[in-house]
Amino acid sequence: MTGTGTPLRVALVGYGLAGSVFHAPLISATDDLVLDTVVTSNPERQAQARGEFPDVRFAVSPDELWERAGELDLVVIASPNKTHVPIATAALKAGLAVVVDKPIAGTAAEARELAALAEDRGLLLSVFQNRRWDNDFLTLARLVAGGELGGVQRFESRFERWRPQTKGGWRESGVPEEIGGLLYDLGSHVVDQALVLFGPAALVYAESDVRRPGAASDDDTFIAITHASGVRSHLYVSATTAQLGPRFRVLGSKAGYVKYGLDPQEADLRDGRRPNTGESKGNWGTEPESLWGRLGAGESPATGGGHPVESTPGDYPAYYAGVARALRDGTAPPVTAHEAAAALDVLEAARRSAREGVAVAIGSAS
Repeated sequence: MTGTGTPLRVALVGYGLAGSVFHAPLISATDDLVLDTVVTSNPERQAQARGEFPDVRFAVSPDELWERAGELDLVVIASPNKTHVPIATAALKAGLAVVVDKPIAGTAAEARELAALAEDRGLLLSVFQNRRWDNDFLTLARLVAGGELGGVQRFESRFERWRPQTKGGWRESGVPEEIGGLLYDLGSHVVDQALVLFGPAALVYAESDVRRPGAASDDDTFIAITHASGVRSHLYVSATTAQLGPRFRVLGSKAGYVKYGLDPQEADLRDGRRPNTGESKGNWGTEPESLWGRLGAGESPATGGGHPVESTPGDYPAYYAGVARALRDGTAPPVTAHEAAAALDVLEAARRSAREGVAVAIGSAS
């Protein structure tokens, strides 16, 4: 627990896509946090960071942070996946609270080891699962909690793209140590959302393919989860989808909910818009009525069936506001390492299922 007073000082490790588009802007938008240091050895990325955050300091290696750990309150790890565990371990051993971009680790066992280390040291450890604050997810959670769907029977979630050409880089690497591919990238999001909504997984089946010429890792994957609650989740992540399906299609005993399109926050952040500043002030995360999902029964949303449901505004800033509160008062962070480990249980089971062509009961994925 950190006392009140001056803002909490944050070091951000990595200033690629995750660091520059998501973490740095959201940290700076949080009243109780200040971006103190960016760790990158890339001169262009240093110049980019200095352009938006003139007072930020730089380090070329995470090791420089441990030498002045007393000057910092939180380390955010937005570097390549294979570095998450070693950097998080070093940060915790240096006595620093940690946020790790998803996936926290390559295995659930590693995630639980990090959780145990954080608990032993009495330090915060959280995982950045920003898609819990997407507008469509918040809207669906509201509908489920309000009983408007009745008993949910099937949850369909799609995170699909049309990217027929590979881009290269570690995210598309087939080297296991890189933890690349869509299963661990977009799959981390859709699995986490399914577990938050419908509880623990009992059985997992998956199909995973490498479809694009020159691709080395999975780029088209389907995951089926049977939850202990009885709900079935059908999850799709793909870079090869020529016609995009609905983001959500949720079927219940009373009604169904269908929602197309992605939450606008990522696009806004990429375009340089910032929460509650300029044109975004007062309407961050909102979308036009034409993009609202539709709720109904026995009717096709494609022909105007059902009725539109106003989307709850997306709220990525809520994640770091929750982290700041947890650091101040010692309560649980908005996403825990144990929740991330449960999602990794599913991802590991899915990988085994796709490889062996079998359904895998959670607890037998090793």
